[in-house]
Amino acid sequence: MNEKFFSLTAEKQQAILNAGYRVFSQNSYKNSPMSEIADAAGISKSLLFHYFHNKKELYMFLWNKCAEITIKYLTKYDCYGQKNLFESMERGMRAKMEIIRLYPDMAKFTIKAFYEKDAEISAAVQASYQKYFKLKAKKTQVNLDPEQFVPGLDIPMMYREMYWASEGYLWEMVQRGNVDTERMEKDFTKLIAFWKSVYLRKE
Repeated sequence: MNEKFFSLTAEKQQAILNAGYRVFSQNSYKNSPMSEIADAAGISKSLLFHYFHNKKELYMFLWNKCAEITIKYLTKYDCYGQKNLFESMERGMRAKMEIIRLYPDMAKFTIKAFYEKDAEISAAVQASYQKYFKLKAKKTQVNLDPEQFVPGLDIPMMYREMYWASEGYLWEMVQRGNVDTERMEKDFTKLIAFWKSVYLRKE
């Protein structure tokens, strides 16, 4: 990657990011031409290749930027400083709504990239995901008070169950071909309320 990308104004960087997220979220990796991304960003194809040497480099930059942006806003909303798991999750939802306003297609890109099957980039995406997933889990769990949960709860199993449920939901959304962020917010609000009713210690 050419470091000159970072010398661009924040608005121009965001325009390129959003163009990449939009095009890659609408097509497979193979069927996402760099020329279309350049057009969406309002720059020439040659200039896009000046900033990113090839499509894989741009794709992985966008993927890793998703994690960077997410951690930035989760930190801003103090999600990692909460002792109550579900307070952290609800703050996280508000953080993600702000992200969506700034990067409307980032969520769709993330889901699309996670399930991308192209051999050229799928292994790199999965390796990066595992790194950021472990970091996020470590940050989330560091301050949690185990006394908030029902006695005898297998907490690691609870986390796995939440992860599996979330992944299954996202997979279903991808298969439908329609990632509706407003619907996702409503569904996850209901899901969080259900988890609270099952896992939290009764007062």
